[in-house]
Amino acid sequence: MGPLALPAWLQPRYRKNAYLFIYYLIQFCGHSWIFTNMTVRFFSFGKDSMVDTFYAIGLVMRLCQSVSLLELLHIYVGIESNHLLPRFLQLTERIIILFVVITSQEEVQGKYVVCVLFIFWNLLDMVRYTYSMLSVIGISYAVLTWLSQTLWMPIYPLCVLAEAFAIYQSLPYFESFGTYSTKLPFDLSIYFPYVLKIYLMMLFIGMYFTYSHLYSERRDILGIFPIKKKKM
Repeated sequence: MGPLALPAWLQPRYRKNAYLFIYYLIQFCGHSWIFTNMTVRFFSFGKDSMVDTFYAIGLVMRLCQSVSLLELLHIYVGIESNHLLPRFLQLTERIIILFVVITSQEEVQGKYVVCVLFIFWNLLDMVRYTYSMLSVIGISYAVLTWLSQTLWMPIYPLCVLAEAFAIYQSLPYFESFGTYSTKLPFDLSIYFPYVLKIYLMMLFIGMYFTYSHLYSERRDILGIFPIKKKKM
C-alpha cells in the first residue's frame, strides 16, 4: 500500500495560502477601518477632523504598519513572491515617517499633511490587500487587477511628496527640541535635522527605483494591450 495522502488543508501549500489569506484579511480590515473612520469624521466635523486625525486613528495605523514588516519575512522565506529591496524601501519610508517624524513630534501630528498622507496610504493598501487576498484563493477580477496595478501610478508620487513635506514641516521642531540629536565620544555629535535632510534626498532616489520596479511589475502582469486597427 502506498503512503497515505495528507488531507488538502494539511498540505504545506494550503497552509501557506490560509496564512497569507488571514494576514491580508487582517490588514484589509485594519486599513478599511482607518479609511472609514476618517471619512465619517470628515463628513461629521469637516476640516476640524483633519487636525486630530493622528489622535483618532494613529494607534491603529501604527499597528498596521508594524505588522506589515512581516511582509519582508514572507518574501525572504519564499511564501510571498515579490522582490525584497523595493518592498523594503516602501516599508522603510512609512516606518521612518510614521514613527520617527510624526509620532516623535506632537506638533507635527496636528498638521493637515498627516491626514492627507494617511488617506493616500490607506487607498493604496485597501486595493492592494484586496487584490492579494483574492489572488491567494484563486479569485481574479480584471477591474481589480487593473486598479491594483494602476492606482499607485498617480498616488505613490503624491505619497512621497506628502512624506517630504511632513519632513520639511518637522525640521523646526527637531531643531528646537533636539530630538534624536546626541553627542558622541571624541567630540563627535549627531545633529538629527541634518540626517533628515540627507534622508529627504534619498527619499526621491528611492522613489525612482521603486516606481521603476512597480512599472515593470505592472507591465508583466497586465501585458501590452494590443490596439485593434480598423479595417479600411
